[in-house]
Parts: sequence; structure tokens; C-alpha cells
Amino acid sequence: MFKKILVANRGEIAIRVLRACKEMGITGAAVYSDADRLALHVTYADEAYHIGPSPSRESYLAIDRIIGAAKKSGAEAIHPGYGFLAENAAFAAACETAGIVFIGPRPESIRRMGHKLEARETMRAAGVPVIPGSDGPIRSPAKAAAVAKDLGYPVMIKAAAGGGGKGMRIVRAEAEFGAALKMTMGEAESAFGDPSVYLEKFIERSKHIEVQLLADGRGGVVTLGERECSMQRRYQKVIEEAPSPVVDADLRAALSEAAGRAARAVDYLGAGTVEFILGQDRTFCFLEMNTRLQVEHPVTELIYGVALVKEQFRIAAGEPLSIRQADVKIRGHALETRLYAEDPQANFMPSTGLIKHLMLPEGPGVRNENGIYPGWEIPIHYDP
Repeated sequence: MFKKILVANRGEIAIRVLRACKEMGITGAAVYSDADRLALHVTYADEAYHIGPSPSRESYLAIDRIIGAAKKSGAEAIHPGYGFLAENAAFAAACETAGIVFIGPRPESIRRMGHKLEARETMRAAGVPVIPGSDGPIRSPAKAAAVAKDLGYPVMIKAAAGGGGKGMRIVRAEAEFGAALKMTMGEAESAFGDPSVYLEKFIERSKHIEVQLLADGRGGVVTLGERECSMQRRYQKVIEEAPSPVVDADLRAALSEAAGRAARAVDYLGAGTVEFILGQDRTFCFLEMNTRLQVEHPVTELIYGVALVKEQFRIAAGEPLSIRQADVKIRGHALETRLYAEDPQANFMPSTGLIKHLMLPEGPGVRNENGIYPGWEIPIHYDP
């Protein structure tokens, strides 16, 4: 097992990973930008290393600075958390080149699942059902309009290189398509450096269901049930629940089998989540795979009694999976509610500033994951 791990993130996920380090007797090293000098994850860590100015592109997204901090600290491995560089294949490759273990999937697995069109084709070849849509990337407005007409409205326009709810639009009528396409392609170019889009049939009144899994990179995959993630705003999850109230044992088995096939198709290693769209007719289709730990991972930990972060450590260290599929049993029910720093009087726009008071729920069965405290000022540089 590793003696020291550097956590290349901030906030609640950095503290979550650092807590796992403490519980396993591993030295946990943090990184921080100028804005985060007094952040909770910095004081919680055993060691902390400054990596640059406040803007994320000059700190938490700066691969050379993260690698430099890991080398300076003497860390044997880097945990990316979620967001920032967690699903960046170039970062995973840079860790390999530097002789540092990336606690996550192999670079090629990240790349294949990160490009949404390639992921669709990979899933189709593996026998995992996919949503009807375009066969390849589209840059021509005329071609896009033709594909939308063939699919039939409503359709979803998505950035081909996108993720995280960015570069997505529902179009319900042909008259709206041209303007929506132009806006989505502009967002895709700005956010991902690639204006290409693809189209999918939009499934009305669907459920967003995801399956958590662990894979050892040798073909061994254990699935840990599903999470219900349909409660969203602007394609961002707000409430997550496990198990899903609409999934029975037979459907859970089918979803889990499909998720396992998805993981094996890309020679997956570590913790990952396969997301599905569930229609009113109870048929499901592959949506995407998140090649990282999810924000909502605690609900799975609570009902299955599995410490996912510790399992990530063990897998990355070359150890076999510590659990078998036969050992996976549901014990109870869990809900996660995300707390956003937003202004409800201004259409829920991000709201930064000083935290004057903080009262967290407590009691049996209550778990808090946070990286804030009274007196902490929420910076403008990161998602609040």
C-alpha cells in the first residue's frame, strides 16, 4: 500500500479522500491555490503544497504544477477527486510518465469513454443498448437538421467532446433547431475546444439511473447497485437516492449486467459509474460513463457498507478486489442533498461571499461531506 498520496483537488472531495488516508495510516498531501490558502482541506491535510494563482487553469488544472507538487512531496500516487483533472486522459498519462500512480482508470479508458461518440460506438459493439442518435460528429448545420428530422422531435443536441451537463440542449420543434444548434456549437467550442455535436432522441419523462462499479483491470467487476439521479436543475444533480424507488430486483440485475459489460469493453480499472436513461416502458439505454468517483458516492457507501475511496487505493496499489458480487447486499436506504451557494432571488445564480453561520444536520445515520466553515469566504473562481 502507498505511504503517501497527493490529493489533486479541493473542498469536500479533498477532505473525503484525505480522511480515507488517515483511516488507512497513509500520509495525505493537499494542494492549494492562492484563493484556498485558508481552505479546510489545507488545514486537514498532513502536508499542503501551493500550486499557483486562484484561477483553476493556473492551479488545479495545471498538470505540470500538480505533478511538480507530487514529486516535491514524495507522494507515490495522486488521487484526482472529481472535476478538474479527474477525467483528463492527458493527466493520467502524465502521471504514468512521471512514475506516479494515478488512482483511477488507464488513460485509454478515460479517453474512450470521455469522447461521447466513441463511447456510444464502444457500447453498441459491446451489446449495451444506446439511445437512437447520429452516427458520428456533426459540424454542418444542414446535416444536423436532417438528422433531427429523421430522429423526430424532441431531440437532444450534445457537445461531442462534452460532459458534466455542459453543451446540451433539448429542442422540441424544428423552428427552434437552428438557433439552439448555433448556441450549443458555440458552447462546445468554448468549453471543450471542439464545436462538433451529436444528436440523440430525447426520451420524455425518463429517469436518470446510474450504476456504481469497481473493476480490478483484470476482468473482475463488482457492481454496487443503482442510484436515482433524476432530480436535476440545469442538468446538474440536486438529490440522489439509493436504491432507486423505481428499480426492482430484475431491473437492477439487468442494469448491473449492462454496466459490467460496459466496464469490460474498455478494460476498466478502479471506481466508475455507468449512467442510463430509463424510459416509461422500463427499457434503458446507455447515457455515459463517469470514469471517476461521483459526488453522490456516499449514498452507495451507506447502503452497501463499502468504502469506495479505500477500494480505489487498494486497486491502484495492485491489490485484488476486497469484495465479491455475492457479498453485495442492500442494507437500508440513503438520500444525498447537495448544498449550492446560489441566490434563489436571482434565478439561482452562483452566490459567493462570506459564510457567517453554518448549522449542519446531525444524528444517527446522518453524514456530512463539506469543505466549508463559518468565516470562510466562498471564492469566485470555482463552482459554488
